[in-house]
Amino acid sequence: MQKLILDEQEGTSDHHESNESHHQVHDDQLVVVPTMLNAIADGFVKKEKSWSATSQLPSDLSIRVEDVTFYIHKYPLIARCGYINQIELHEPKNSHLGYDIKLEKFPGGSETFETILKFCYGLPISLNPANVAALRCGSEYLEMTEAMEEGNLISKTEAFFTFVALSSWNDTIAVLKSCERLSPWAENLQIVRRCCDSIAWKIFRENSTAGEIITNEGTWWFDDVATLRIDFFMRIITAVRVKGVKPEIIGSCIMNYGEKCLPSMYGDTRGMDCKTSTNRRNDSQWSITSGRIGETSIGQNKEQRTIIESLISILPPQKETVSCKFLLRLLKISIVYAASPALISELEKRIGMVLENASTNDLLIPTYAVGDQTINSNEEQTIHNIDVVQRILDYFLMYEQQKLQQQELKSTTLNISKLFDSYLAEIARDPNVSITKFRVLAESLPRHARTCHDGLYRAIDTYLKTHPSLSEHDRRRLCKIMDCGKLSLDGCMHAAQNERLPMRIIIQRIMQVLLSEQVKMRAAVHGKDITESDDNSDKENRWSSTKNEVKSLREELENVKIQMGELHRDYSELQQEYEKTNNKHRSPWTSGWRKMKKSALFIRKMIEDETQEGEHRVKPGRRTQSIS
Repeated sequence: MQKLILDEQEGTSDHHESNESHHQVHDDQLVVVPTMLNAIADGFVKKEKSWSATSQLPSDLSIRVEDVTFYIHKYPLIARCGYINQIELHEPKNSHLGYDIKLEKFPGGSETFETILKFCYGLPISLNPANVAALRCGSEYLEMTEAMEEGNLISKTEAFFTFVALSSWNDTIAVLKSCERLSPWAENLQIVRRCCDSIAWKIFRENSTAGEIITNEGTWWFDDVATLRIDFFMRIITAVRVKGVKPEIIGSCIMNYGEKCLPSMYGDTRGMDCKTSTNRRNDSQWSITSGRIGETSIGQNKEQRTIIESLISILPPQKETVSCKFLLRLLKISIVYAASPALISELEKRIGMVLENASTNDLLIPTYAVGDQTINSNEEQTIHNIDVVQRILDYFLMYEQQKLQQQELKSTTLNISKLFDSYLAEIARDPNVSITKFRVLAESLPRHARTCHDGLYRAIDTYLKTHPSLSEHDRRRLCKIMDCGKLSLDGCMHAAQNERLPMRIIIQRIMQVLLSEQVKMRAAVHGKDITESDDNSDKENRWSSTKNEVKSLREELENVKIQMGELHRDYSELQQEYEKTNNKHRSPWTSGWRKMKKSALFIRKMIEDETQEGEHRVKPGRRTQSIS
């Protein structure tokens, strides 16, 4: 950090100069300012709320800045400050208030005014990047121009800022930070603009020689700009974008700023003051209990909302410039702090463009009640916000459709089938998720997107386990989503033994497995196995494995037959007992037994039909052994 010591002490070495007076004409009035009075102060005494010059002459002017009163001599200030001169000549005193003049909203406060007083008294002051902006604004406030005196404070601070501070990266950052409390003076004097332009030019010059690859050496400036206020950061990003810095570098810089300044999703929602949290917990555990944001931190919440909306608005439009993980984190925080709906919608579209890069945990967006927003009383509040994910998926499918229309060969629809099946399995654990919402989300993906339905089956099974009170009709509706022909062998075997599935689905799974394995076995016997291998040992291993699996499935089928037989015997015994009762009184169980009889006969008939249909598919026109 560079600094400059200014010594304005004026001597009185010649004996005749001590008796001379300095004259200034202001309109029709003449103010006599003795030169010797510029050096009347030997030092300054500070108390709690007062500041006075130590001198043999008593002070004749009191000035209030913020909550500090300065007891000083008027002539050193009148000689160099046009504003004080005008007030002293034309405005009445306020001595009854305990001071003569009050400087409202003085830039830099009492500390800056104290430094300016030292300059006016001719004492040495220090200019450095931390105070040059405040002194420049304060001197402008007091009108310390060259017309008042040659070499006044405005010209000195302007020269130091232009030729010293702006030539150094660290000094420019320090000056820009000091401008955060100098609004609007720093803006009006173009200090902020010149700092941002200088920083942007240094960034462009550095990255223009760094090459195409983003390295740690080329991103050294990320942490420095992340310490700036959001409006200054936006101006720098806008400036470097205009100068032609790569969008990937801009996106990385924005993510770094967000990591440091956005509030953590795992702890306190009230912001972190640009510090990252190390206390990481599950999103859903935190979110559902937090409810709305505390009303005690309205100002801080407004500041966080400004940061969030600003970051969304300056995101590069290119697809791969910002990671999907960061976008989803930004979306979660935007919902918490009730950001602009238009910006949230824009963010959802951006996520839809890169959805294939998301993970399941990233998609688990907690449900919040923000501000005065209330949850629909007709629907229980779910742990995760499924509607947001539904919209993101719709945007993704829309972009995929555009790819197909533009004849782009690369499609990412197949890549997200596992992602969404895993997401469905997560939300299926929530007892408040309705079957309609679950079905709509599961059916949103086109049928060709899933080559295997094992993940979807796992999600459906989880939903049935979490919602044991579902009716048989709802269970069948839910299972219709699944394509049984796209289940793996392990999936079919698990479904055949799954008691939560409807009985018809279980029997279809068993028949499908048996028929599929029977086809493979007969094709292998006749040398028509599609997946023939030249290695005989591999053939024997596959044949042995196939025989064991078929044997196991046959045993399962036999168990089902035994259970059906027991059910039929129970029905016969109950029917006999019923016939012994009084025929005049209709038993309430009659309709139940008829339904049971029809169900048993239906199941037996269905097994026979499925068996005959499978035999015809194996070899039309040839007799096969019935497996029933």
